[in-house]
Amino acid sequence: MHHPRNDILPPPPADLLEGAALFLDFDGTLVELAERPDAVAVSAELRDTLRRLLARLEGRVAIISGRPAAQIRELFGPVDFAISGSHGVELVHADGRVVMAERPAALDEILAEADAFAAANPGVLIENKPLGVAIHYRQAPEVEQEAIALAMRLAAAHQVALQPGKMMAELRVGGGDKGSALRALMEEPNMAGARPVFLGDDVTDEPGLAAAAALGGAGVLVGPARETAARYRLDGVADVLAWLAAAAVRGEGAAAAAGDEAA
Repeated sequence: MHHPRNDILPPPPADLLEGAALFLDFDGTLVELAERPDAVAVSAELRDTLRRLLARLEGRVAIISGRPAAQIRELFGPVDFAISGSHGVELVHADGRVVMAERPAALDEILAEADAFAAANPGVLIENKPLGVAIHYRQAPEVEQEAIALAMRLAAAHQVALQPGKMMAELRVGGGDKGSALRALMEEPNMAGARPVFLGDDVTDEPGLAAAAALGGAGVLVGPARETAARYRLDGVADVLAWLAAAAVRGEGAAAAAGDEAA
């Protein structure tokens, strides 16, 4: 349900993470957006905060990003949380298990058309990937326009994503989003019974914010007020990091003060 007045969304309460499962977008939420995606870095403070939150929430922390999961893992180094990458079509569980989207039958039809194009155009190479078909025309640059036109037609006809590259075009699996990723991660045994809390800044985060609300939790919008499924709002990355750090410390204090208190 959309909040009627998003300009008055309150900040998330200090105790929002009690008994919660925490889901975090990466770019624009945990790190400032950079001119180039490879220009971002993860600070020691952010790593430390996530380690504390993992301990406090008994492992119920995950990052849900549009980046490939391997990139997120590389940026953070050894931290044991689950990651959803590539807008929900890639799940890497905390124990290292990897779940990728199923290969749609459409890719086989795309592969057949791409192979026919390659047969008619010497120098064109077709790469058959688990979740995509790439048309490489580096050795036949004169067919570039034709290859791109073919890729656009196939993407539209089969409703798959078109990913252009250097002297190549790839047709790949779409279909996942941050909401489907959150729902899949919530089915993990350690997540059972927890309330999902999702923090995200972009319109691509809206499915995640909506899924958190639908499953009895809440979304936190990061950045300027706008139409959103979120219930709370933080102004930006600095506020997110401060709120998460405070929540992590608050949990440690509470645990120390009342180790035997019923959860």
